[in-house]
Amino acid sequence: MERIPEACGIVIFGASGDLAHRKLFPSLWRLVKEKVMPANYYILGVARSDFSDQAFRETIKESIKEKDSPELKSFLDHCFYISGDYASSSTYQALSKKLLENDKTFSVDHRYVFYLSTPPELDASIVEQLGKAKLTEESGNQWRRVIIEKPFGRDVSSACELNKRLRAILQEGQIYRIDHYLGKETVQNILMFRFANAIYEPIWNQKYIDHVQITAAETVGVEHRAGYYDQSGALRDMFQNHLLQLLCLVAMEPPCSFEADAVRDEKTKVLRALHDETIADWRTKSLRGQYQGYRKEDPRLAQSTTETYVALRAEIDNWRWQGVPFYLRSGKKMADRVTEIAIQFKSVPSSIFKPLLAEQLSANILRFRIQPNEGISLSLETKHPGPKLCLSTTTMTFNYAEAFGTEPPESYTRLFLDVMLGDQTLFARNDWLERSWEYLNPLLEDWKDQKEKGLLFYPEGSWGPKEAEQWIAQDHRSWTLHP
Repeated sequence: MERIPEACGIVIFGASGDLAHRKLFPSLWRLVKEKVMPANYYILGVARSDFSDQAFRETIKESIKEKDSPELKSFLDHCFYISGDYASSSTYQALSKKLLENDKTFSVDHRYVFYLSTPPELDASIVEQLGKAKLTEESGNQWRRVIIEKPFGRDVSSACELNKRLRAILQEGQIYRIDHYLGKETVQNILMFRFANAIYEPIWNQKYIDHVQITAAETVGVEHRAGYYDQSGALRDMFQNHLLQLLCLVAMEPPCSFEADAVRDEKTKVLRALHDETIADWRTKSLRGQYQGYRKEDPRLAQSTTETYVALRAEIDNWRWQGVPFYLRSGKKMADRVTEIAIQFKSVPSSIFKPLLAEQLSANILRFRIQPNEGISLSLETKHPGPKLCLSTTTMTFNYAEAFGTEPPESYTRLFLDVMLGDQTLFARNDWLERSWEYLNPLLEDWKDQKEKGLLFYPEGSWGPKEAEQWIAQDHRSWTLHP
């Protein structure tokens, strides 16, 4: 049975922004519909835009796209708004006053979730202003939790500095560094698949697995995010958070329990076991590209050397994974929108089906499809019906929509609920975060120095630079998703 959170107020900074209306308000509405929202709650939006409560509610209603109903009216009646500058102390004075008013109206005992849906450069200053207004101080059962969106820093030094400023105000248990990939059903199901089923864990190691591929491909370009994306690039935008989190879920050891720190301890151990590469090593174990129309999408991008595609090979130095490469790749303007983990097992050692050789028999591949068409599949070699000995690959598939008759919920729905429950399992801890930057930092520095040297260009709607096929072929392997 799902636990119901305690009564609380949810404060969303940046409440007039794109993320709030595309993801956050619809996710909160779903919690209400699924009856896992606390009985007493309210939502308070904070942003620079000037709205009345009623005008704010109308924008939320447009975002939710639901027909009028008593339930929807009740939800909207729980929504309020204040406008103000994030840097002004008067904004936080108004916020304190509104929180006290709403606490009395909705019987909320000073328990607050603060969601920072704002530009990353504002994170530390908003938290510091909350601290000055004494809105981060906890007492007894009166908790205060802060959700921070990625990117969390730009490199090791900036991530450490941000952690230092946050920890001057907050305890680690109050900080929820959100990665929406971890809220996706298929991502959460990796742990259940591995540790609730006995069949796979004995072969989840270097004796039976040849390699792992993690792909996150998008068909869109930078769209309206040109300013942000050009300062970030694919490595910061996708690898430091999403793809390394997926790698850790695949590679981690069984935790001693499903408690937050037990799970996060094992994920951090994986990062610590990643083989640290020199710049010379990275130049052979990674490549970067840019889609051909990138520089024409915005005048600010005319001379840009920012990467929109990255592929890299990661190696884990421990007993379970020694010698098993993890190939990670992500790109924009790719041939298909898909996020997938493909675990390729080793080929049979010898073939009894002469004249077929062992290497002519397709290896088994276990796939976790993160998006779209969320599910899990396993490819097997089977015999065609008939008198001839004819083998082909058959796929066993589990699909979420077909199995449960509903689409998986938006990932923010799960994450909002976990924050209200005080469960940090699906959120990044500071030591994991700093180690992830430490691992990638040499590569970031090298690309900054190299500028356009080594940057490959690929046509829009392809699977990335043609050199990526040659790059993985050097290891006598090929991409499981390819033209």
